[in-house]
Amino acid sequence: MFVQTEVTPNPNSLKFLPGKKVSNSGPYEIINKDDTQNVLVRNILSINGVEGIFLGEDFISVNKKDITKWDDIKHIVVSFINDFYSEGKEFVIDESLDEQNANLDEIEQRIVKILDQKIRPAVARDGGDIKFKEFKDGVVKVQLQGSCSGCPSSTMTLKQGVQNLLCHYLPEVKEVVAI
Repeated sequence: MFVQTEVTPNPNSLKFLPGKKVSNSGPYEIINKDDTQNVLVRNILSINGVEGIFLGEDFISVNKKDITKWDDIKHIVVSFINDFYSEGKEFVIDESLDEQNANLDEIEQRIVKILDQKIRPAVARDGGDIKFKEFKDGVVKVQLQGSCSGCPSSTMTLKQGVQNLLCHYLPEVKEVVAI
């Protein structure tokens, strides 16, 4: 198995592409190894300098501390991924761990739809995700995950990309902020 890597706009995040399905139930972020029993996730989070993992449909984004060098940990992450899939496992996560959007009002559902269709695919290409959290008084609150969390360019992406797009389609939206 050959695990490819891709750089992301965040210098402290690297995208690992195992060439196999990773999450069978949507995007998922894990920061604390005690929050999961998954062997691969626990192993990667045990690496000195790793701060968090984001699982996409076909990739794993690993976030590291600023002082840690990728040359020191990249080969360990690749080794853990290879070991995991060589045991015959089909995917890393297979349970639904996401909040449901069933109780959202009409404007919130439209915001989520735009985020899902127009923004989330672009953010996923960079190894991250964006989740709707709240809409109140014209302000949309979102949570950035994976490579987007802590990325130096995320503020510009949020204001010039996400905010402009939402304001264009939904005049009710005045501002977008990350929480």
